[in-house]
Amino acid sequence: MKGHVENTRFHLRPVVCRATEPQMKLSLVLPLMALVLLPSCGPDEEVVVTGTRRTTLRDVAPRLNASSDQRFRNTRPSPVMAPTPAGWLPVPANEFRLLNYRFASAGEVWVSVAGGGLLENLNRWLGQFGLDGIDQQALSSWSRVPVGADDQQGVWVEAQGTYTPGMGQEPRSEHALAGILIEVSGSLTTIKMIGPAAEVEAEKQALKAFAASMRWKKD
Repeated sequence: MKGHVENTRFHLRPVVCRATEPQMKLSLVLPLMALVLLPSCGPDEEVVVTGTRRTTLRDVAPRLNASSDQRFRNTRPSPVMAPTPAGWLPVPANEFRLLNYRFASAGEVWVSVAGGGLLENLNRWLGQFGLDGIDQQALSSWSRVPVGADDQQGVWVEAQGTYTPGMGQEPRSEHALAGILIEVSGSLTTIKMIGPAAEVEAEKQALKAFAASMRWKKD
């Protein structure tokens, strides 16, 4: 018996995938959901979204050569002003820090209006380094430094050791404090520098010069 040979011809046609058509026929036993989840072969489309809005009073043009106070504050100006010392980086102020700076690797300087009296705040600073507080009589012998104009004098404070900032923060060993407290117009202004002991030591004179350059805005 002679064998029978069949010649089969295949016609290849290009297949165009469309987002609305399945890529292949599926068996009826497959869930209908599979038709929806099949990936599409269509080209990626670029979507461009444009919009417009009316400008408001909050749209302020950038100011060149602005001070840190002008750059970071937009609602409540700081009542104190001072030029930024070389090597200090102005950072955003907040409700507790009227002026705020960073220096060296981990040093901080900030200016605040504190609640409570001068002696109370001085003893709190000493307590952050595990030092005993002082009384009013001892305070009278502490050194003073010039602050601002009009021959004002602030109390100069130094401490060194392990710094415990509180508020759940971890203690920091080998740290130091240099700071100034001064009563102005019935309120207490504090200038506080905290950082690694060597970095604070290197910036003490800059801190004193900064305090001497401070000015209070007049009402």
